[in-house]
Amino acid sequence: MKKILLIIFSLFLSGFLFSQKKPVKKLKPIPKFNYIDEFKKISDEILINGTAYDNLGELTKNVGARFSATPGYEKATEWAVKNLKEAGAENIWKQEVRVPIWIRGKESLQIKTGNGDWKNIRMLSFGNSEGTGGKDMIYDILLINDAQELVNLTSAQVKDKIIFVNYPIDPKIISTVDSYLIAAKSKLLSASVIGKKGAKALIIRSLTTATDDIPHAKQIYYEPDDKVKIPAVTIGVKSADELEKLLKKQTVKAKLNMTAESKGETINHNVIGEIPGKKDSKVIVLGAQLDSWDFAEGAHDDGTGVVQCLEVLRTFKALGYDNNHTIRVVLYANSENGGQGRETYAAQVKKKEEKHIVALGTDSGGYSPRGFSLDMSPQRRRLIFPWKEYFLPYGVYDFDQTDAIQDIAPLKKLDIPLIEMVVDTQRYFDYHHSEKDTFDKVNKRELLFGAIVMTQMVFMIDKNW
Repeated sequence: MKKILLIIFSLFLSGFLFSQKKPVKKLKPIPKFNYIDEFKKISDEILINGTAYDNLGELTKNVGARFSATPGYEKATEWAVKNLKEAGAENIWKQEVRVPIWIRGKESLQIKTGNGDWKNIRMLSFGNSEGTGGKDMIYDILLINDAQELVNLTSAQVKDKIIFVNYPIDPKIISTVDSYLIAAKSKLLSASVIGKKGAKALIIRSLTTATDDIPHAKQIYYEPDDKVKIPAVTIGVKSADELEKLLKKQTVKAKLNMTAESKGETINHNVIGEIPGKKDSKVIVLGAQLDSWDFAEGAHDDGTGVVQCLEVLRTFKALGYDNNHTIRVVLYANSENGGQGRETYAAQVKKKEEKHIVALGTDSGGYSPRGFSLDMSPQRRRLIFPWKEYFLPYGVYDFDQTDAIQDIAPLKKLDIPLIEMVVDTQRYFDYHHSEKDTFDKVNKRELLFGAIVMTQMVFMIDKNW
């Protein structure tokens, strides 16, 4: 009996002790990458060996202005092919894009009061604007400051007048991009709206944060039902304010002469280069516009974006990263004068049914990066939010914006997630679309930091998506 009790007790004790053992914890998988270290490798490589600044000097000074449908753009195309190859792209090709031929020609604007002499005003024609056929157009100027004024004016009051819109971008809005877009979308700046009221031409105050007298270009859009396409021009801030003061006191005449004309279409090219993926052919695309205005070096708009995209490829090659997915750079044709390059690329992606993981765009200048705008589903956004801690040491903290408005935008219609680099734009519209947008306005270190965080973002997507 004692033996039986001893056996039962032993079995009970062993069962009790066994039940008290702590459950074995599942070990967390060890990350394949130490992201802090990888971010530092990328930063060190670009800050020490980066070629973006030198490339920007070549593009702006040796190539120069590269307006669509001009020899300058063809020169930029060949430059892009060469530099994509040097950056390490293995597949490079040119994609045909039909673009409008618009020639600025000669242009002048003069004003005078009463019996006074004609005074020259610095001006620029809107891109794609109709001209005056090289003849002087002389009419009284009518001042308008806001949209309600335009609504209240009768056709009789507007008929045979040159309308002057002195409508500044709102200085109270913190984001200069937002203030620019609000002003740019105003019907006040529409030649079609003004023309349908019977006006002969449109003059606008340049959309700029600068306080000088340099005019800033803008593109014009005529409505299909416009019976008459009126000329449109822009003038600098100082001239705009002086002209308004004159008009509040007396009648002012304008003499406008423009030989601007459109001459059909021609073929330009998007320039595309990529490093094929080692795992699959899904595409991470980086986009920037290759063209500039006909009078400008286009340093911040968007030479900086071009060379930053090239730097991403170069850095992946230099660090020996085996990218899982294809990393592709698309340098778009004719962003300034119609946007045909971006539409053509998106159409080809749809036609070929190419799988794109994400599209990252940059077209806000080579200033210090501050974040990324995530134009994608909430589920996708939540995948990126945990990465913030890795970006913070590089001054990148803003992941809350949700609009991507650059040349990658047409890809949204294909349900492709979009990312736009957000930079400090407080100085961007001082130079935007003007002759002041030159290489010397770009800070090398700011430019390189933009390339750094772009490369870091591409690295994270490639390794995690």
